[in-house]
Amino acid sequence: MAGDPGEEYVEQACAHCGTVNRFPRRRAKDDPKCGRCGEKVFPRRPVEATDATWRAEVEECPLPVLVDFWAPWCGPCKVVGPILEQIAAERAGQLKVVKVNVDENPRTAALYRVQSIPTLVLLRGPLKLDQIVGALPKAAIEARLDRFV
Repeated sequence: MAGDPGEEYVEQACAHCGTVNRFPRRRAKDDPKCGRCGEKVFPRRPVEATDATWRAEVEECPLPVLVDFWAPWCGPCKVVGPILEQIAAERAGQLKVVKVNVDENPRTAALYRVQSIPTLVLLRGPLKLDQIVGALPKAAIEARLDRFV
C-alpha cells in the first residue's frame, strides 16, 4: 500500500511481541494492529520508563503520553495508580500512559522539575502540554486530558 511520497511514517514496537511496525503518522490514532501478531500496537496498560528508555517510550511515541512520576512509598501515588490503569485501558490507541519511578530515575524527574509526587505530565513528543501535581479523582484527570487528547 503506497502512500503520499511526502507522508511521514513512524515506527512503533508492538506492546505485545516487540515487532517494529511502520505506519503513516496520520494513522497512529486509528489504533493500528501489529503486522506480526495481530494484537494492537499500542499498550492497554501503563508502561514503565527509565532514564535510559525515556526517549523511545515518550518522546518518540506518535501518541500523546501521560507520564506518572511516582514512588512505591507514596500513599497518594497508590491512589492514582488504579485510575491510570483504567485510563490506559479506556484510551488505548489515543493516549499512552507511562510510569517513571522518581527514586530510580532522578535524571528524568529533575528534567521535568518534579518536586512533589504524584506528578502527571502530558507530553506530545518532547512538548509539555499540561501538568497535574497531586492525586486527583479520575473525572478531574480526564477533564484535563480532554482539553488535549
